[in-house]
Amino acid sequence: MKKKAIEKIPYFGLKKTSRKKDVKYIGVTAVKIVGHEKHLFLEVYRNKKKLKDTPVVRIVTTKKDFGTYYPEKDTWTREKIEAEGGWGRLIWQQNGDASGWQQIEKESLLQSAEDLERLKKFCKGNVWNENRWWEYIYNLQDDIVTTARRNREHKAYMRRQEALADRMAHTKELPEKEILDRADRLYFHNQHYLYYKKHGCWAHIACSKCGGVTDARWKSGISYESQFQRWTEEPREGHYGTCPMCGARGEYKCQGKVKGTCDKYIHLFLGQKYKENGMVMRYVEVGKKWTLGFICGDKGPEMYNASEELSGVEIARAYFEPGKKVQIDYHKHDPYMGKDFWDDCNLYGMANIPISAGLIMSETYEEMKGTIFQYSALQEYAKNVREVNPIDYLERYSQTPQIEVLVKMGLTDVVEKLVKCYYGIVADENARRPDQFLGIRKERVKQLIRKKGDTHLLGVMQMEKRQGQNWTDEQVEHLAETDLSGTQVEMATKYMTLQKLLNRIEKYSGCEYGTECSSASARIRHTATTYADYLSMRINLGYDLNNTVYQQPQDLEAEHNKMVMETNKEEMDKHLKEVAERYPEIRHVYRGLRNKYLYEDDKYIIRPARSAEEIVMEGRLLHHCVGGNTYLAKHNTGKTYILMLRFKEEPDVPYITVEIDAKNPRILQWYGDKDKKPDEKNMQLWLNTWLMKLKTGLETDLNNAQQAAIA
Repeated sequence: MKKKAIEKIPYFGLKKTSRKKDVKYIGVTAVKIVGHEKHLFLEVYRNKKKLKDTPVVRIVTTKKDFGTYYPEKDTWTREKIEAEGGWGRLIWQQNGDASGWQQIEKESLLQSAEDLERLKKFCKGNVWNENRWWEYIYNLQDDIVTTARRNREHKAYMRRQEALADRMAHTKELPEKEILDRADRLYFHNQHYLYYKKHGCWAHIACSKCGGVTDARWKSGISYESQFQRWTEEPREGHYGTCPMCGARGEYKCQGKVKGTCDKYIHLFLGQKYKENGMVMRYVEVGKKWTLGFICGDKGPEMYNASEELSGVEIARAYFEPGKKVQIDYHKHDPYMGKDFWDDCNLYGMANIPISAGLIMSETYEEMKGTIFQYSALQEYAKNVREVNPIDYLERYSQTPQIEVLVKMGLTDVVEKLVKCYYGIVADENARRPDQFLGIRKERVKQLIRKKGDTHLLGVMQMEKRQGQNWTDEQVEHLAETDLSGTQVEMATKYMTLQKLLNRIEKYSGCEYGTECSSASARIRHTATTYADYLSMRINLGYDLNNTVYQQPQDLEAEHNKMVMETNKEEMDKHLKEVAERYPEIRHVYRGLRNKYLYEDDKYIIRPARSAEEIVMEGRLLHHCVGGNTYLAKHNTGKTYILMLRFKEEPDVPYITVEIDAKNPRILQWYGDKDKKPDEKNMQLWLNTWLMKLKTGLETDLNNAQQAAIA
């Protein structure tokens, strides 16, 4: 749209204002040719004589584009004439104007019937109500936006499809037979099964290798003919034997434990050179299925054949090119068309196609020569880890080529965490030297190599450099065992040396550093965390840690628990103060409720809660939810009441909490410690008795009330 040329066209002006009180805006239309193309102009003026020369807004529309010009601001926008999907405010409306559609129709009119016909002719659409004349323009604008979006999406889709076709055209053929044979030989170990069923000295055997079924002796006979009969070793579940028909070695499986089929799957990666120096990593799933066939015999199911089948499918392809992001194509199936196809995007949600770690075929490393991954050290890395996803590794290598040096130095654990995108490992991603790259002192590199790049050790080394310290090798390794954070170490070393900190952790744990025992390591980590937590709470509560009494408690666990209780007390006091202010009616109505609900006998006493604070503590001590805002609010407003049931000898010790309906006396629920019902049968009987007395108001003794309740 030629905006400068449009701005030079003079405003049409409002010929005549309207005398109707409701009319605030009048639209004027015209069709002009700009740049050899027809343009529809809509100028909206305020219904005032002083403002009839300059419009509020000028909307210009062609068959393929539109624009909105505000003369007062001298700005162009791409706003539609009406917001909110065609049922919002018009763009010329201001604050205080009508918002209802009937009123909007009265406020905004066209100057003449010719203007309406001009809209109809240019826009060539229909609207259900011509009083909403602006919808002609809105529908045209909406069509222009929709068409433009569809065209963009179609062009993007075609570009993607062309790129996909190009990748497929430059991808080498997959050596399927070679992959299957190698998978069977190296990964499935030519696994065969011999299915059997014993009957006396004989065994009925089915071989998955040859598919044959036969009978063979497994126990020698005494007859002359037995020496000429087919013979096999005794079949035993899980043991290996030889097929009496084809001679293949296989694992025995009892017929009664087999349910038809069993299968195993592995995932392989095959890397191939792509174009000049790129690489495509192909992700293949290979499966082997063993099947035992049954027929109905006189004595039940009988084996009639056995088979095994190798199959494979390529799941995904990852394309690597210099200077480009990795592109992964996925192998999908269209159930409606009944065909497979390749796509450049993954599925969503639960149907997402995952690419997990797998085995890398040896041809991959030969194919890497002369590519961008020639020096990626993938082969060296794969030898030192249990499993690897080469797509993740190569993608990370493309971003961080320093990985090659780290692998060759033997820092396997560091590389493994880098490949998995762990945060905080890299200090300077532009550095070339390992010590600068990892953010550690230069002399620490050899120690890190000896530990194969242990990331816990690396974290301590980085902590050492950040804090400007110079620790010994032994201190670094011991501190790594504690798994303390930099903040914890920095806090503790303000009051003691690092060595004292380590010695105390070792003393409190009762385990020596360097012990090759998982339980000892776990004990050291637990003790270190407990000690650091203890020191932190001491500091927060205002204790002077320069005092060695506070630094070295005789019983760490006991002192830690003491600090926890002291810390929680402050928090609890604050919470109790808040609930007391929030639910004051609980305390105010206590006396009235006490006269109504209080009851006691020789063993128990039941009474209402005295305050919101008491309800909160009741929930805390009995480990249930009565102290929550829901119960407090209901008691405070008189919907339900919380009652305390306790032993008469221990009236201040919580035992059972009861919730009762305030309007119609009935027990809604009652629970003791941890939402359990102690002595449920007897306590339910006691509560029924008390509730009956509450309802009737009869002054009878407990025995009579109990008999009535039972009856």
